[in-house]
Amino acid sequence: MRKGLKKLVAVALTATLGLATLAGCGAGSGSSSDSAGSNKELSGKIQLAGSTSMEKMCGALMEAFMEEYPNVTVTTEYTGSGAGIESVTSGAVDIGNASRALSDKEKSAGIEENIVAIDGIAMITDKNNKVTNVTKQQLTDIYTGKITNWKDLGGADEAIVVIGREAASGTRGAFEELLEVKNKCAYAQELDSTGAVLAKVAATPGAIGYVSLDVVDKTVLALQLDGVDATEDNIKAGKYTLSRPFVMATKGTVSSQSELVQAWFEFVKSDAGQKVIKGVGLILPE
Repeated sequence: MRKGLKKLVAVALTATLGLATLAGCGAGSGSSSDSAGSNKELSGKIQLAGSTSMEKMCGALMEAFMEEYPNVTVTTEYTGSGAGIESVTSGAVDIGNASRALSDKEKSAGIEENIVAIDGIAMITDKNNKVTNVTKQQLTDIYTGKITNWKDLGGADEAIVVIGREAASGTRGAFEELLEVKNKCAYAQELDSTGAVLAKVAATPGAIGYVSLDVVDKTVLALQLDGVDATEDNIKAGKYTLSRPFVMATKGTVSSQSELVQAWFEFVKSDAGQKVIKGVGLILPE
């Protein structure tokens, strides 16, 4: 009888230990999932709308974010900065993209200006050009066809060859927006990539073009603007004016947004998000 009782106790203990082990394995699986981040389980949709100039950055961030959070869908409509702010103000979207600073009126309506990047644009010319500095007004006059010869700027008697990007280019959109010359530019050539502009300006006497700051190399001369060099430090200090903020505006503070939207901003500010932003040639805000 005692032997039978001992056997029953042993079996009971074995079963109990087995269940505990199984339970422990189950907890381990959950912990493994949790260690990857409970936010991985987030699901739903985030809607953005606004600036066409932010398309390249948004596309790259969306791809990286949805790879990190496969159950979340992020969509963006490129409707222009003003329309984006209107959409977030009305509640039609979660985030309004604006490639400019918000106005006091927009801020007074409760719209939060979340600057995620700074866009810097360098003006380049061929290395033999004697002109090394232009004013913002002179640059406007060059691109609208009012100034057509470098001699008018103290350079050689040489025609100015105005190079730009194709109409769909975000860089072109940013440049024309900053100079307020949209649909007014007199381009000699419109090229389909930053690399093409760089190569064309380098090889063409008298040429001028605009490119993202990060691609400037020794094959061209980067022009000063109003006596200021095009550098990341000068852009951050607000001294080089051919730059503008990329804003992801929200209605109210980020902390008051949905869990999904907060996860989006956390990703944008993470090392992975910052790497994406720098990877598309933008400057990180301080």
